Amino acid sequence: MDGMELLVATGILAAGTFAFRFAGPLLKTRVKLSPRAERLMTLAAVVLLAALVATSTFVEGHGFAGFARPAGVLVGGVLAWRKAPFVVVVVAAAATAALLRLAGVP
Repeated sequence: MDGMELLVATGILAAGTFAFRFAGPLLKTRVKLSPRAERLMTLAAVVLLAALVATSTFVEGHGFAGFARPAGVLVGGVLAWRKAPFVVVVVAAAATAALLRLAGVP
């Protein structure tokens, strides 16, 4: 793939993304979903986010990411659940993973 093909593909993807984002507010008044469908859409977003967190937590490349990363995510999750400030959550999660790796835990 040469540079021009890459630019054209990027432009097409950008235009498609913009069209989808622009269509949402425009079609909201025309398309009515049932309450059940709206609830399912909300649940689908939560499930997708949970799957992303799980994949990022436990997998690196094609294998297990080790124990330090899940421990950091667990610490961050507990602190977020307890409504700690965002900066505290991020720093504590990173520090947990870093200290465990420093101690030799994969």
